Amino acid sequence: MTAPLTKPEPALYDADFYAWTQAQAARLRARAGEGGDIDWENVAEEIESVGRSERKEIRSRLGVLLKHLLKWRYQPERRSDSWTEMISKQRYHISEVIIESPSLQHFPKEALDWAYGWAVRDAARETGLPPALFPRLCPYAIDDVLDPDFLPDAGQDGVPSGSRPAPR
Repeated sequence: MTAPLTKPEPALYDADFYAWTQAQAARLRARAGEGGDIDWENVAEEIESVGRSERKEIRSRLGVLLKHLLKWRYQPERRSDSWTEMISKQRYHISEVIIESPSLQHFPKEALDWAYGWAVRDAARETGLPPALFPRLCPYAIDDVLDPDFLPDAGQDGVPSGSRPAPR
């Protein structure tokens, strides 16, 4: 006998899309043993993958953001409005994903090291600078990386230090 369907969670769907996808996938998997003509396991996997795309977007945008912060820091002579626009755009899109899926608010911190590794490789390729020039570990705290006013600057001793532009 099939278990009664539970009422969907429209409030969770609207409040936290990622959490909703994970909850729905778990519920579908719970029904997988019931048989029938629905492939519950694969349907659950597809719904989960929609939620995973939110995490993938954060990782991807974080990598692009970090790459541009490195370029900003290590090629000050090439700084441009397009770089500031790209930095701003990545921060905006990351914040949009988190607004739609608040359960992912800590994910950027979890993804920072992974994204930084890719950012170093991409920044080295795009700038022609040797990868060894960049710090092995991300020199920026995630709060700074996501801060709309943060731009890294070269310290007098060559060690990265954060700077915040003067208010306009």
